[in-house]
Amino acid sequence: MSSSMQSFPLQAEKQAETNPELYQYFASLVSSLPSSKGLSNNQLYRHDQGWHSSFMPMVGSMVADVCFTARPSDIVVATVPKSGTTWIKALLYATVHRSEHPADAADHPFNSFGPHECIKFFEYQLYAHNKIPDLNKLPDPRLFATHVPFVSLPRTVIATGCKIVYVCRDPKDHLISQWDFANKFRARDGLEPLSVETAAEIFCNGLSPFGPYWDHVLGYWRAHLARPKQVLFFRYEEMQRDPAAHVRRLAEFMGHPFGVGEEEDGAVEAIVKLCSFEHMNGLEAIKGGKTELAVGTVANTAFFRRGVVGDWANHLSPETAARIDTITEAKFKDSGLSV
Repeated sequence: MSSSMQSFPLQAEKQAETNPELYQYFASLVSSLPSSKGLSNNQLYRHDQGWHSSFMPMVGSMVADVCFTARPSDIVVATVPKSGTTWIKALLYATVHRSEHPADAADHPFNSFGPHECIKFFEYQLYAHNKIPDLNKLPDPRLFATHVPFVSLPRTVIATGCKIVYVCRDPKDHLISQWDFANKFRARDGLEPLSVETAAEIFCNGLSPFGPYWDHVLGYWRAHLARPKQVLFFRYEEMQRDPAAHVRRLAEFMGHPFGVGEEEDGAVEAIVKLCSFEHMNGLEAIKGGKTELAVGTVANTAFFRRGVVGDWANHLSPETAARIDTITEAKFKDSGLSV
């Protein structure tokens, strides 16, 4: 348990779901934390576990830690921001709900809602608006998402053993996607775009939302090694090479593998097609839809950039790329992980 959680009065914690002062308590706590400017020029507050976030997601993550009651059947998607989050949400939702919502059905939910509306973030949506959500009526398996590091997951997620699906991405491609996303927010706020070299400097110094990239990835990687039946670890690049294999792994991990009949009917391939970048990007729910987040209303199109591997080469200088590679090699040394 983090020290900020330990400082929360025990009596108030027991009454957390009805305590009207809960958000005020954590808002005051976050306001007292050290802060720095982030890529979007918003203020990033430093959690006592060493990661940063803007104000309301930080508050939301703390409230979720106190209030969320996990079930063993829950499934949580975890990622560093801009590391394939939208794609893995789509694949997971389509795989879990394939019986009631076949991938090729004309009334599939994706025709009306974006992936971030189908699987909501703890810190950006569910616990971010000064209201404790009632999640008890949701049917099993409940699907949730988060960007927080492993050490800061809601405590009952680990205690109940519910499943976690983590996706990591090459740090250079992650950086470019994060830089592009941040510049969309800067443009919205009338600010000049941030240069990619400035963004890279901030990234290399570890001042990223939800902590240094390398710490975030290693946290979930080590959890995967220690709890392989609870934590599934995917690499974005491997998903791109063989998405069907990863859909099958998802289904097996959840305890509901595809049957012979489903395989013969092409169910796996239909899910891959439904969730592909090209298909999702063409849906009206994406082209015209919006998602309400703690940081404001975001057009669903903003979550779709290019989705390709290796695009960093079109933006980063060889020297900056080499610097990131050197840091990555040093951070991941002896971990058994390479990206």
